[in-house]
Amino acid sequence: MRTRRGGLSYPPLLPLSTMCSNKALSERSSFNTLTPRPNRNRNNKMPSSQQQFVSRKRHKTLSLLSSSSSDTTTTTVGGSELLETLPDDLLLSILAKLSSSSNSPSDFIRVLLTCKRLNRLGLHSMVLSKASQKTFSVKARNWSESSHRFLKRCADAGNIEACYTLGMIRFYCLENRASGRSLISKAAMRCHAPALYSLAVIQFNGSGASKDDKDLRGGVALCARAAFLGHVDALRELGHCLQDGYGVKRNVMEGRRFLVQANARELASVCNSLHARTNITWGVMPNQNPNLNPRVQYAAGCPLLSDYGCNVPAQEPHLANRFMIEWFSNRGGSAGPNRRLCSHLGCGRPETRKREFRRCSVCGVVNYCSRACQALDWKSRHKVECAPVERWIDDDDGEDGGEVAVVDS
Repeated sequence: MRTRRGGLSYPPLLPLSTMCSNKALSERSSFNTLTPRPNRNRNNKMPSSQQQFVSRKRHKTLSLLSSSSSDTTTTTVGGSELLETLPDDLLLSILAKLSSSSNSPSDFIRVLLTCKRLNRLGLHSMVLSKASQKTFSVKARNWSESSHRFLKRCADAGNIEACYTLGMIRFYCLENRASGRSLISKAAMRCHAPALYSLAVIQFNGSGASKDDKDLRGGVALCARAAFLGHVDALRELGHCLQDGYGVKRNVMEGRRFLVQANARELASVCNSLHARTNITWGVMPNQNPNLNPRVQYAAGCPLLSDYGCNVPAQEPHLANRFMIEWFSNRGGSAGPNRRLCSHLGCGRPETRKREFRRCSVCGVVNYCSRACQALDWKSRHKVECAPVERWIDDDDGEDGGEVAVVDS
């Protein structure tokens, strides 16, 4: 055996025939040939520097062997560790953007179910205050206590849409008049146009109270405020109030101007939608056929724009109106004993007392919560259905909300 300077020695090489015949021995001999073995000291221990070198090699080998079997675990742990390094402010900003742009509640809920940290931050007031209607869009058939709590948290966080939606649900569907009206008023104080118009309808009808509690002047003032903010139904209601002298001094020309402005705003809102722009046609309205189903007629086009010979798709009702329509439809289309629903198919408001809404002055079959709903329903379907009768059988049966004159605007 040859020795070299420094105390290192090399074992003798095996014969070539032996290396060729024994593969394992060949691998061992080649390893021994290329790797020098240090001399053992008296205690049979390697020097500290050699121990560190061997330990590092062993650790590296074990890491390489185990990497292929733990790729999934390593990725998951790495992603979790990366998420934990992100600050809360950045995650709150991302979640707020997500809640404001979600297309459905499931998009937002899936994020909350990812981990405990995202669940905690996703329910932060900063995130819930930015949530859009689609984020908390609740269907009546899926209504539950958890849905109620989520809407309540959004309303408490300062979300105006959630505040108005929950207020309408409580006032009309759950019959919690005081709480519902308080939430609608809270949204109205922050210049929410649908909330202002809904409060105006409540004032006109005295909803949730007696007939003597109607406040026509207050309803006109609320309508004027909502109309100033560009609410189309409020513009129509204000125009009819001015034409009829209902709660305000009569001014036919000014009322007509508001009605024309409502039609113009409606046309402009539809033209701004690229999807609806391709569906605009000019000519005879298809919903003038009396043989069509009323709901198909309503969906056929926007009724009041027929004054200009224009047929455009009807705008989708607000989330609160869609909820009320589905809520009472699941209950047989009735709000309770001797209580009716607004005959306009896109409204859904029920009566809060007997004979609260006014009925058509010609046929007495349909009834409406407002003049705006009467005008929309007259153009969309009731114009071809209305037939005069001598007098209603139940004319003086209990409290009556009055009559609605035929509106052709």
